[in-house]
Amino acid sequence: MTMPSFKYVRPGSLDEAVRLAAADGARLHAGGTDLLGCLRDGVFGADTLVSLTGCDTLRGVRETADGGLAIGALTPVSQVAEHPLVRERYPALAQGAAAVASPQLRHQGTLGGNLCQKPRCWYYRNEGFLCLRKGGGMCYAEAGQNQFHAIFGSGGLCYVVHPSDTAPALVAFEASVRVAGPRGKRTISVAELYVPPEVDPTRETVLAPGEVVTEIVLPPAPPGAVSRYRKVRARRSWDFAVAGLALVLAFDGDVVRRARVVLSGAAPVPWRSEATERAITGKRLDDATIAAAAAAAVEGAEPLEHNGYKVALFQGVVTEELAAAGAS
Repeated sequence: MTMPSFKYVRPGSLDEAVRLAAADGARLHAGGTDLLGCLRDGVFGADTLVSLTGCDTLRGVRETADGGLAIGALTPVSQVAEHPLVRERYPALAQGAAAVASPQLRHQGTLGGNLCQKPRCWYYRNEGFLCLRKGGGMCYAEAGQNQFHAIFGSGGLCYVVHPSDTAPALVAFEASVRVAGPRGKRTISVAELYVPPEVDPTRETVLAPGEVVTEIVLPPAPPGAVSRYRKVRARRSWDFAVAGLALVLAFDGDVVRRARVVLSGAAPVPWRSEATERAITGKRLDDATIAAAAAAAVEGAEPLEHNGYKVALFQGVVTEELAAAGAS
């Protein structure tokens, strides 16, 4: 596979970037860690790459007036993982960012890019398979090699899993993204940024042509909140989640007052487990509650021929992480 030819432009302002990105055949370039691989693997083509690297206003971490944080979309993932305010107030996000890929890719990749990356399904990434997500007529993973594929949310259509480690934590923290585009600016919750297969199996996000994620905004964390991100992968580094869990829990004493539970490596979108949230809200995290929560986490799972092990794996992850959160 060879890299196709394309024109590369580096606008000096966000407005210019939006205008250029709206043209047919244009693709946005931030860190490029996913984009260049997609071009090389023939996932999509591009006539023009519109670099955002000249848009300095899209970098950095700042406090918001209400006590939350705003993180520029071009902020490297490594800086998100290491920033003292992120580590102090949003540990699950720092842990998720630290779990992304390798140190080199965390330095190069951006938070916005991590949220908007393409799926890693080997059928989708292979030019020889015109799968449903690329406009074809079938999902080859359904009856193929599917050991790392979805057990939730496929709609019986597409079994990719969402690849981001930062998105589950951001959904758990009820974060939003600010977007600029040809029709102006808008704000989208991270939970609503992603498109499930039953809505449109060819799209990952709701972003329209020319729209650019400019900033990720986190509301103030609940007082006394405990948050965690756990990633299980086939290899210690340089790998995507086989199963993962983002937790944000607020307590009254030792009773869970409020819970947000989001699974990674489970579905085509970050998978919020409201059943798990219900199982623990208003209760102490004792052995019985944790066991009920672990069972609730896999309610409705639909494993394929080769990924049934994920059911027990998610139960184990939920059990361990809730026990750790209750003890903290």
